[in-house]
Amino acid sequence: MNVLEETKKRMKEAVEHLKKDYKNLRSGRVNPAVLDGITVELYGSQMSLKSIATVSVQERQLIVTPFDNSSLHAIAKSIEHSPVRLQATVDGKIVRVPIPPMTEEVRKDVAKQAKKKCEDSKVVIRQVRRESNEMIKKQKEDGIIAEDAMKRLEKQIQELTDENCKVLDEIYKEKEKEVMTV
Repeated sequence: MNVLEETKKRMKEAVEHLKKDYKNLRSGRVNPAVLDGITVELYGSQMSLKSIATVSVQERQLIVTPFDNSSLHAIAKSIEHSPVRLQATVDGKIVRVPIPPMTEEVRKDVAKQAKKKCEDSKVVIRQVRRESNEMIKKQKEDGIIAEDAMKRLEKQIQELTDENCKVLDEIYKEKEKEVMTV
């Protein structure tokens, strides 16, 4: 795989990683994806919540239905101790997770987290650009490519960087709008 293709691939991965991270951030609407990153200690090991239960939406709450009823309390405990900071109650054979409306302060905090995640992704993209530029400079030094080819590749890598940073900004603006909308 050539340098340009590798650069495209790695930058696309950074964009996809941000999209995935944003699914775990709370927004104004009830979304089962907020529980995606939660792991539950069960049978002596950590298991993802998705692998041991189903999560559905019912009005302003999430309903977690475990495949094994003996895991109810472990699931509730894991949700309460997770970074999403939601209360979970065992109700018969399900775990109810009410999603309270977000206050203005919480909205601003989530928007700030989203901005930080976007900036972190931009740092990753710039790191990919730097590594790619170092690679093509080394190829020029080793006589694999000519000076004009190196300059052309540097320009294409910079265009990819600008393009992907713009995509990250658009994703952030969309998430910020979603979070700040009451």
